[in-house]
Amino acid sequence: MLLRLAQRFLVLLASLALASLIVFAFMQVLPGDPARVALGMSSSEESVALMREQFGLDRALPVQYADWIRGMVTLDLGVEWISRAPIAPQLTDRIAVTAWLVLTAMVLALLVAIPVGTWMAVRHRHADGVVLSAISQVGVAVPAFLAGIILITFFAKRWQWFPSGGWVPPADDPVEFLRRLALPAISLALVQASVLARYVRTAILDVLREDYLRTARAKGLRPMQALLRHGLRNAAVPIVTVLGLQLATLLIGAVVVERVFVIPGLGTFLLDSVAARELVTVQTVVMVLVAAVLVINFIVDAVYLLIDPRLRTGAR
Repeated sequence: MLLRLAQRFLVLLASLALASLIVFAFMQVLPGDPARVALGMSSSEESVALMREQFGLDRALPVQYADWIRGMVTLDLGVEWISRAPIAPQLTDRIAVTAWLVLTAMVLALLVAIPVGTWMAVRHRHADGVVLSAISQVGVAVPAFLAGIILITFFAKRWQWFPSGGWVPPADDPVEFLRRLALPAISLALVQASVLARYVRTAILDVLREDYLRTARAKGLRPMQALLRHGLRNAAVPIVTVLGLQLATLLIGAVVVERVFVIPGLGTFLLDSVAARELVTVQTVVMVLVAAVLVINFIVDAVYLLIDPRLRTGAR
């Protein structure tokens, strides 16, 4: 198992290196001089030349790439071109905010999706199972930002149960932190719960048709007892696959939801940097998002090895 885990870790490192090259190359092929774009088209040649020298834009591209990667690894990311504010402290603060939002949304989605998906599978020939399945289909079709706007309209504007936006760190005021986290996390979780519930339903239905589950029921176990004792572990492999993909989707979806709820996370940082023409900051934030998705996939692979013995032995 350790050998296979090490192989996947090497694949992760190779993927990170390739992704960093693609992100860096993409930013380089954007039209226009980055210094002139940052300063504005009416800036003087002297100002542009001074900025290119100050931020190392006049050096060879391999040197610029090596400096950028070294800064990413050591968290020495320099300062923003226009505001001259240090990038690293802003980045770490924004990562913490986005992590709270994404992880809370995923926990909420799992708390809903697993029991609802299991119920839909066990009761797929009954009216309640069909109704839940139809509701989950509607949930899949609703984008997270639209769910957020609907939640703001009713729970923030009409009934005023929660704030419509903003952010308070948990260390400053835990209660207000939870109140401001509630609506954006629920808006993300509603869509993800709908998607996950349908995958859970499919995985459980496949398990219910297996011979070993019929044998367990023939020995006297009730359907739900047989499923809980013998079926859930086998259904977990496809569910974990989808869970990893959905967590990556959730991270990207948070970029839009943060804007809707005015949350100072990575998404807001990225969009603000694009508007301010801070191309190096944009490049760094994009790389952080890509790295997060790759690390999530690595964790999913590690979980495969833990829950499926066939992957540890190479057997099929």
